[in-house]
Amino acid sequence: MANKRFIVELGYGTDLHGGNVTKAAQRAVKDAISRNCLCGLIDILGLKDPDRMHVTVKIGCPKPEEIDAGEVLKVIPFGSRELEVVSGGLSVRGLDLPALGEGDNIFVAVAALTVSVDVD
Repeated sequence: MANKRFIVELGYGTDLHGGNVTKAAQRAVKDAISRNCLCGLIDILGLKDPDRMHVTVKIGCPKPEEIDAGEVLKVIPFGSRELEVVSGGLSVRGLDLPALGEGDNIFVAVAALTVSVDVD
């Protein structure tokens, strides 16, 4: 059996007030997931167990060393998961509103999710 890519989807996420790159990354992953229905896995490939798929997540964000990998991967509902985090995304000055979070940094993260399956 060979692992074959089925889809690559992109997403974008931000944390506007908390300066939290993990939150921005989670939102980027959710954004990517929200734009697809992988019905071809079932209808075309005959996949009966969605946990047989593998999801590779690549995140680009400022401060990649601050990403909590476990929290980001929890967003993916099915399959085995792996994460790669690289420097990227964007940081820009926003508003310092203590009621909404700490600091005035807006962090933007981008995500690329690749779904693969083992096929004969």
